[in-house]
Amino acid sequence: MKLSIIGSSDAFGSGGRLQTCFHVAHANGAFLIDCGATALIGLERQGIDPNSISTIFVSHLHGDHFAGLIWWMIHAVHVAKREAPLTVVGPAGIQERYVTATEALFPGTSACNRPFHLVFRTYEDFVPLSEGGVTVKPFVVSHPSGATSYGLRFDVDGKTLAFSGDTEWVEGLVPLSEGADLFICECFAYEREARFHLNWRTIEANLPRISAKRVMLTHLGPEALANQASMTHERVSIAHDGLTADI
Repeated sequence: MKLSIIGSSDAFGSGGRLQTCFHVAHANGAFLIDCGATALIGLERQGIDPNSISTIFVSHLHGDHFAGLIWWMIHAVHVAKREAPLTVVGPAGIQERYVTATEALFPGTSACNRPFHLVFRTYEDFVPLSEGGVTVKPFVVSHPSGATSYGLRFDVDGKTLAFSGDTEWVEGLVPLSEGADLFICECFAYEREARFHLNWRTIEANLPRISAKRVMLTHLGPEALANQASMTHERVSIAHDGLTADI
């Protein structure tokens, strides 16, 4: 399993980075974790064909994590000429939120004829779901987005990849990350309290309880970016756009 960081920023592109999007290639295909508005830009930069991706898993319904679907679908029809089926998996209400956002930005395009089959599926809290050769278990986290927000735990090719999504500290992050080969964890701030987000000091204090083999910090805001040199631990690395890692 190979991870490619398509976008690692907060909602505001701090540091000139792209919004949250991770590409995972595995033995039987490829999927995305989140699809921020800049997802297509990041895929283009890394030479990844959107048509090679069969599934998009969305952690929560904030624009910097799902709005890329708007441009994705239009691009799939008019540019990529997609024919392969696509499945989007997300919180309850994801299809309705996609349609609303699409119609606000590109009226009439949500109902256009597509030459590919599009399916929306939704999570049930803590219930494993299988799609495209991947099993994902959604853990409820704390980050209001108009629907339940989730941390996601993926099992594929005998490996486990966990992602916190956006959240303040919740005890569910401990079982979410337990024994994972890699835990991608949001770290918006360094020591400043940022409601519904994590900071480095909180993560650092809980590292003894986070049993993942490796922890990768993402979603860094300005304060965290300015203090990267102080965010050190033998198991911890910091994500950046274009980074790749074998899991």
